[in-house]
Amino acid sequence: MILRLAASALLASALVLAIQPAHAAGEADAPPKGAAVTVLKASKFCFPNNVEVSGIVLPREEQSVRPERFGLKVAEVMVDAGDTVTAGQQLARLTDGANSINVTAPVAGVISAANATVGALASGKGEALFSIIAKSEYDLVGMVPTRDLAKLQANQTARIKISGAGEVDGRVRRIAPTVEPNSQLGQVFLGLAVNRRLLVNSSGRAVIKTGQSCGVAVPLTAILYSTAGTVVQVVRRDRVETRRVETGLMSAGQVEIRDGIQEGDIVVARAGALLREGDPVRPVTADAGGK
Repeated sequence: MILRLAASALLASALVLAIQPAHAAGEADAPPKGAAVTVLKASKFCFPNNVEVSGIVLPREEQSVRPERFGLKVAEVMVDAGDTVTAGQQLARLTDGANSINVTAPVAGVISAANATVGALASGKGEALFSIIAKSEYDLVGMVPTRDLAKLQANQTARIKISGAGEVDGRVRRIAPTVEPNSQLGQVFLGLAVNRRLLVNSSGRAVIKTGQSCGVAVPLTAILYSTAGTVVQVVRRDRVETRRVETGLMSAGQVEIRDGIQEGDIVVARAGALLREGDPVRPVTADAGGK
């Protein structure tokens, strides 16, 4: 009886010793336990490559109206500044004391200045009787940094916000061939597609579409700015890896990543200083986290 009990005890001890290494190995293979973090995959995104321009509204072409000869006086004025006129419309009547001469609009457009007053002398030189914005066409004239001039070309579309007039469509009409040497800014002329009168010299801001750039992107919330530079926190094998990245364009809350991570990398959706290199985490996909 004693021998049988001793044998049973030895067998139990052997089984315990055999099982313990298996438990130890299982614990070593268990995934690390840590805070739950929301993650997502770095994916492709196309960013609009735009150029922004600030400038003022100017007439595309302005014509001055003067009499063809001297010795005339203004007898009657038919229009005022701000009036819209047609080509050939009578603007004023002049007299030399014996005859009357009609002054007509050489082009259709908007009267931008009316300097004619009854009784005043009308001269073929000096101040014009009237100035007309030809065809009521306007440009937004602005300055662009040299680095952006190479991106611009005629007929590129633009969305333009004019002070006091709201948003209008436009196109690149002309790009100056030179830049101002001190500021290194070049002039660009944007034709405004409007069928109403605008205030000359009013300010405007344009966004010109010059193309798009497609590449790997992450949400702005995944970017962390630290003493080590701009970083993104990547989750690999349930642990945090801190990657330095080079960022590019930004649009709709997405940031272009030009270097540092690849498409498909799992990144922390909301990077934070509380997560450090090597920290164990329990990743939860962004979709699952929102349910």
